[in-house]
Amino acid sequence: MGMFDNIKQAMQMRAEAKRIQNEMQKITVDYSNGGITCTAKGDMTISSITFAPEAYDEVKAGKPARFETMLLNVVNGALKKAKDTTQAEMAKLMQANGMGGLFGK
Repeated sequence: MGMFDNIKQAMQMRAEAKRIQNEMQKITVDYSNGGITCTAKGDMTISSITFAPEAYDEVKAGKPARFETMLLNVVNGALKKAKDTTQAEMAKLMQANGMGGLFGK
């Protein structure tokens, strides 16, 4: 394979990696617990957090630390779910595009 073929292949792989990255940014997942729902995106950002009325029960009962712990757990759960989903989708896309062996898999 000549130098120009290598450059062409590298450019194609770069374009495909960018396309895959764009697909990952479209992923959204929800994670709920205790009346708190968090939506995370494939780029590991949080797009929303919502609270049902029962989520405030801990605060009303004088236990704000428990509410904060629940909130933290829901946010971390949403981010983990987004990470797992993104990794699975990326593996499928890479496999479908013949890039499955690229990273030793």
